[in-house]
Amino acid sequence: MAVAEAQLYAKVTSKPRSRSISALLEPLLAKGFPAHIAQKALVATGQKTIEDAAKWLHSHCNDPSLDDPIPQEYALYLCPTGRLHSRLQDFWRESKRQCGKNRAHEVFPHVTLCDFFTCEDQKVELLYDVLKRVGDSFSQRFPPSISLTLHASPSYLGFFIDDSHANILKEFAVAFSSEASALPVRWNKKSFKLPLFLCCDMIVLSLDCHVKPSLKQFHLTLAHKFYPHHQKTLEQLAKCINPGEPCQWVAALYSRDMRFVHYQRLRALFQYKPQNIDELMINAGDLIYVDPTQQSDVGEGWVIGTSHRTGCRGFLPENYTEKAHESDTWVKHRYVGVSRVWLSIKQSDEADCKLFLLLRDNTLMKPLFSPQLSQNTVLRRGVLVMRHGERVDQVFGKSWLQQCLTADGKYYRADLNFPSSLPKRKDSLKQFECDPPLSCCGIFQARLTGEALLDQQLTVSHVYSSPALRCVQTAQHLLQGLRLNQKVKIRVEPGLFEWTKWEASKVIPNFMTVAELVEASYDIETSYRGNFPLSSLVQSESYEDYVSRSSEVIKQIITACPSKGVILIVGHGSSLASLTRPLTGLPNRDSNDLAQMVRKIPSLGMCFCEELKEENKWQMVNPPVKTLTHGANAAFNWRNVIMED
Repeated sequence: MAVAEAQLYAKVTSKPRSRSISALLEPLLAKGFPAHIAQKALVATGQKTIEDAAKWLHSHCNDPSLDDPIPQEYALYLCPTGRLHSRLQDFWRESKRQCGKNRAHEVFPHVTLCDFFTCEDQKVELLYDVLKRVGDSFSQRFPPSISLTLHASPSYLGFFIDDSHANILKEFAVAFSSEASALPVRWNKKSFKLPLFLCCDMIVLSLDCHVKPSLKQFHLTLAHKFYPHHQKTLEQLAKCINPGEPCQWVAALYSRDMRFVHYQRLRALFQYKPQNIDELMINAGDLIYVDPTQQSDVGEGWVIGTSHRTGCRGFLPENYTEKAHESDTWVKHRYVGVSRVWLSIKQSDEADCKLFLLLRDNTLMKPLFSPQLSQNTVLRRGVLVMRHGERVDQVFGKSWLQQCLTADGKYYRADLNFPSSLPKRKDSLKQFECDPPLSCCGIFQARLTGEALLDQQLTVSHVYSSPALRCVQTAQHLLQGLRLNQKVKIRVEPGLFEWTKWEASKVIPNFMTVAELVEASYDIETSYRGNFPLSSLVQSESYEDYVSRSSEVIKQIITACPSKGVILIVGHGSSLASLTRPLTGLPNRDSNDLAQMVRKIPSLGMCFCEELKEENKWQMVNPPVKTLTHGANAAFNWRNVIMED
């Protein structure tokens, strides 16, 4: 390696390291990697270790863009660390649980010093030097504390840095941007591919980084672009951030792939091995870039995306993924410590200031952010609406019962996913065709979900169920998982039955009676009288009648359960919209939209609403637990598969 090139990569970075860049680059060059690809690998891994870069190169061996000279985009952020950072992360999680995801959740807590700018891979090491040099020059000028003011509006919540401290930080950002924008790059023509007319051994190219400092008022965003009715809840959570937490602030460089700035990001939940040549291999935890504009021609249940780990592109099943955050694909590079500061929050309300003083006691913080206690301390009353578990006809088709009857009409278990027995009923077993039970997997789903709710210490005070057997069974096994069977009884409410127009038999099923359910050992509240008698259910009711029935039944249930705790309602796929939307004041869906929505709701899919008693309204929040995702398991005949020629 030429002396000039060695000098270029031997710069000492702001973060103490045991190896220089030349020590990182040389082993990769010795393995035969071109310099521009080796540098790309180092930049993509934050220039940390040779092992990281080599692993990246191995993963990207089939990346079609590996040779493309595409620079990364960089931003300079002021980030809190230590206990303050932990408190902010607690707020992130709790605000997401109670109010759903908003724009602030896409990125970690930070103050933007310089907006994103491009920087060629060959200039990154010089960029590190600029950060260290400017940081050293400002080390004695940074304020001993940073004062923040909590600001709230119907669509924004965050801390604003007071002007006296913000001005010093802005000077730091301007100094960094000025020096970074003027960086030259020294190239050695023997190591890099350059045009033939460049004949001198060493040249200087003016490949400027156009770095712009943030001109907005410096702020740390807590929540952004949320529903206005969530403002009060978010403010209350923000006031629980301890103003006396010690914090080490750092100015850190982060990079992202500029090609995927406007893409969505998914995280793989499971491994998927391609079945066809156009499908993408993914491992659990992989991050996937998805262009929303390219999904219109993709089959239902599939997406086409690019793997962040390998750079390869292809189709993958959507239900193998969940949404990820924007910053999950970013790379952290070098940073400089600003100073050790204490967060001080200004409030005009004297009562709020007293609250902050109380919250200095860390023991008072724990109940507010503990996921196990949050249901009892933060939520006063909630409604958890859940779809039933997997039903047998969903797996074995409408003729499932014919597969399970002997010649003399007795039930037997034709597959392990059939229930071991059917509950006794006075009329014919054929009534189960219109009122099918849960499969064994459906029973497992319900019990597992109940156990997960128990882990979150969900306080269930009342349970309502549709009269459909699959719903009653789901409620029963949920209570068993919650260890509430014998303690909380199931109220069978006919008004919770699904839209009768969707009944394949075109008739109202002949449901099991309360007496038959009790005899079958279901924990039924026998004294309960439904708001809608069975006789009120009519065949092929209009959509308007179904919406009206659902709206009325949820109103009656809320009125009948004024005490604290969670009201658990087990219904059908349509129940998740038809019950929660009128409760939260949202307009009803169009019937066609409802049908499309129900197709996307899995077994045990759920919605959760909490009461804002002071405001006399309800709001939708994240459910206490996630749903269970699982794959298909086809029937297996060893004779046909193993013994066939």
